[in-house]
Amino acid sequence: MSEVANSEEKTPRRINWVAVGIGVVMLAVMVAGVFFSFQFVEGERNRNLQVWQNRLGIVADSRAASVNEWVDRNFATIRELAENASLQLYMTELAQSKGDRSGVTDEPAQATYLRNLLVATAERTGFTPTVEAVEIAANVEKVGVAGLGLTDADGRAIVTTPQMPPITGKVRTAVAKALNGEPTIIDVFIGATNLPTIGFALPIFSVQAEGDGAQGIGVVIGMRTIGKDLFERLIQPGTTSKTSETVLVRTVGGAVEYLSPLADGTPPLKRSTAIDTPNLAAAFALEKPGGFAIKRDYTGEEVLITSRSLASLPWALMRKVKRAEALSGTETRLQTILVVFILIIIGTIVTIIAVWRHGSSIRAAEAAEKSRIAAERFENMSKFMNVVTNSQPTKIVAVSGDTKFTFANEPAAEGTGISPGDMMGKTMASVIGPVQAQTYANINQEILARFAESDDVIKEREAHFHTFGDDEDDEGFQVIRSNHVPLRGDRDFPPAILMVLDDITELTQERRRNERVLRQLINTLVGVADGRDPFSASHSMRVSEVAACIAKEMGLPEKDIKTVDIAGNLVNVSKTVISRELLTKTEDLTSEEREQLDKIYLQSADLQDGVEFEGQVGESIRQMSEFWDGSGPLGLSGDGILITARVLSVANAFVAMISPRAYRSALTFDQVTDILLEQSKSRYDLKPVSALVSFLENRNGIDKWANFREGPEGATD
Repeated sequence: MSEVANSEEKTPRRINWVAVGIGVVMLAVMVAGVFFSFQFVEGERNRNLQVWQNRLGIVADSRAASVNEWVDRNFATIRELAENASLQLYMTELAQSKGDRSGVTDEPAQATYLRNLLVATAERTGFTPTVEAVEIAANVEKVGVAGLGLTDADGRAIVTTPQMPPITGKVRTAVAKALNGEPTIIDVFIGATNLPTIGFALPIFSVQAEGDGAQGIGVVIGMRTIGKDLFERLIQPGTTSKTSETVLVRTVGGAVEYLSPLADGTPPLKRSTAIDTPNLAAAFALEKPGGFAIKRDYTGEEVLITSRSLASLPWALMRKVKRAEALSGTETRLQTILVVFILIIIGTIVTIIAVWRHGSSIRAAEAAEKSRIAAERFENMSKFMNVVTNSQPTKIVAVSGDTKFTFANEPAAEGTGISPGDMMGKTMASVIGPVQAQTYANINQEILARFAESDDVIKEREAHFHTFGDDEDDEGFQVIRSNHVPLRGDRDFPPAILMVLDDITELTQERRRNERVLRQLINTLVGVADGRDPFSASHSMRVSEVAACIAKEMGLPEKDIKTVDIAGNLVNVSKTVISRELLTKTEDLTSEEREQLDKIYLQSADLQDGVEFEGQVGESIRQMSEFWDGSGPLGLSGDGILITARVLSVANAFVAMISPRAYRSALTFDQVTDILLEQSKSRYDLKPVSALVSFLENRNGIDKWANFREGPEGATD
């Protein structure tokens, strides 16, 4: 009993993969639950951000509209003056007199009227210094702060209000642009009284029809300080947010400049920040007008921000609210929801585990019984498979990717000196030798590599023939046919290869003996036929040799190479039934004699019909005289002619022309190839002709076959 106990203690405990799978699924469910809880909370957060985007966008739209209305109102004031009939008449006369005021009708009266008009308009529309500006300049020399003025076409001031700044610098640049017909804004700047100042300019056009068209004859220009009349428009009526703020910003060089008063008390135009400051809200507002994001404001705090561009100004209007105020309530509520969701998920998982554990003891007993029955069935199946495989004469083995045996039947173990059981776990090299083992291992590795991707047993199975030993008369000579079938792996065994090995050495030796006998018979027939015609002696063997070289040069299968080799030898075998006088006749042949000689190949083909060759020897000879263009005796054309027949046709023509005959001398290699190439695509297939030319030029064919041009007595032409 103690030995049994020790044996059980040493047995490794198997992993319950079902339990592991259930645990993984439960863990995945819990992770998924937490993930979707976070997704839900994130979705709620995004919806709340969308609400704030809409709220901020509505305010930004209304404040941008109010600022645009303020700009339009100022332009309306300037436009009212530019289109004043009296002012246009005065400027027209002044332009016609080329700036000479004496040329203007009643010039002093008109100038006084225009001055009074400008003063009245300035006081009515706000183009006058503010109270702060007047107080600042009370004890110093008065400097132009704000006002209205007229300039001529040369930019010289004609009439201005008392506090109008001089026409210099930015003002003169704006006048030049306005003279070209463009409504112009002098962007906000710090004026002489340290207050933000802005200007507007519009051209004055001549009242005469033959005027200069779009070219102005003068400019109405208005300068004013910016104060509450603009900045109060940035305040949204009825807002309840404590940290919301609307700010005007613009880009100056590489910095963002704040044009309106800030919530921290900073006056207009007194703060600027580098535009490349990370996550700067003002930079985002200028870069993406209309966008919405969470950025940091000029104090470094996170804010929700959106912006709008302004129609006539190079500014952006930015509406923002601190994130802490906007999202604090939502964040608290969402965190509570998230905690509740996670607690529910954990509680559910714990309950499921408890129920599963309660039922596992019952299932364990059932599983143990099923396992015992399955083991018994597996053992019986293994015995049955051993009986089946051991009764086969072939060797059946299974080997893993590292060439180790995982199965072997008794025929596979014969001659190894060990039993099938002892072969398990050993490498093929240690059992059957390194040469055969390496041959099979190379095939198995390629199959396993493809099988890992396709998982198709039928597609990846292969059959091979192997010859071991150089001489079939040696004792170690073997010819083995091997079938390789991939096997899927499981939890205990990796993917492997089932190999069925058949020893076909005796069958191969018998076939080779038959082939040698057949070759001897063919050589005998060829010798008899060639002996009757000394001028065509060796013709058949030469056709066979040339045809085989052409077929190899074309890359034809081994079966086709053998076919042209045998057919070439037998192409003239029917000469044995033709009179020697006709074969050796040197005079001109009659048409009947020529026809009889031309049909020798057909008689040769008929003689082969009763003989079984591996390839179509007889039919190849019969189709040998077919023309590529279909004008041959059988009417076959193109690819309808056997490829072996097309090769024979070129080889036969080549040997016939390169060899001397009783009625003519041998042609040169160049003459023969020129004729063959010329008749390509009409009589001959171009592919075997090209292969022949390639062999002659690149494979030393001319030297190899130079003896073909020798006559029967050894003389050349």
